[in-house]
Amino acid sequence: MMRILAALALLLCLNGCSSLLFYPEPGLPFTPERAKLQYRDVTLTSADGLKLHGWWLPAKPGVAVKGTVLHLHGNGGNLAWHLGGSWWLPEQGYQVLLLDYRGYGVSEGAPSLPAIYQDVDAAFKWLDQAPETQGKPLIVLGQSLGGALAIHYLVAHPERQAQLKALVLDGVPASYRDVGRYALSTSWLTWPLQLPLSWLVPDADSAINSLPRLTGVPKLIYHSIDDPIVPLSNGIRVYQAAPPPRVLQLTRGGHVQTFADPTWRRVMLRYLDDPQHFDGLRRLGEIPNYPTTPNSAVEPPESPQ
Repeated sequence: MMRILAALALLLCLNGCSSLLFYPEPGLPFTPERAKLQYRDVTLTSADGLKLHGWWLPAKPGVAVKGTVLHLHGNGGNLAWHLGGSWWLPEQGYQVLLLDYRGYGVSEGAPSLPAIYQDVDAAFKWLDQAPETQGKPLIVLGQSLGGALAIHYLVAHPERQAQLKALVLDGVPASYRDVGRYALSTSWLTWPLQLPLSWLVPDADSAINSLPRLTGVPKLIYHSIDDPIVPLSNGIRVYQAAPPPRVLQLTRGGHVQTFADPTWRRVMLRYLDDPQHFDGLRRLGEIPNYPTTPNSAVEPPESPQ
């Protein structure tokens, strides 16, 4: 067994530290047409010359445009697998730019820190120029790793904070290293080496280090008490470190499965109506537990009409 663990540690070292954060999937398994959404493919160019792929989801025809959402997805798969985080927004009047980082989907290159921040910057610059976005409020939705990238980028570019109406964070790790240690602790194979292996995970760019300086934008922080990948303690730490105005909205369900539940979609919409004053659901008991039990007297929330 020790030989296996030693081989695993060597493999992690050879792969490079920042590669431990990224698990891209090449290709494009489906498009928003599967969800009956209008869309167009867009190409962004990073500062170092890479061609990046994104989807532009316009607001539903006939619906007044309320704003633009830049959706930064998590560290696995590609934008197709993260469409569930934003497919519902166009019907509510929010147009969406969903970006694939370098090495994800059909975007060029390979993901690494700090190069990936150039991809976030390319998305902002594209939105600066897009005719559809002019004069419209801008919101960033960062899920999991995407939220951590957004936090670090916005602190490094404070002028961008002033552009945002709100920052919505969903299942964001407070510390990359702590989440790596937690993941290693869940397997009998890696449990004995969780401390030495987790120290291979770079932590300088973690959200907890930048959040105190994120003073220029209201923040809505979602975190599931059931999250099996990024434990709830991360969401609490993110909330504690974030300067006001901020709202911590506890949810139920799996990692970044928040917007599969219409309750949390409604919360985000109400928040965006007035980010300075909305304070979230006051009691988690306003929604049923997951999974619901046969004896539960609480009915599931209805879908928005």
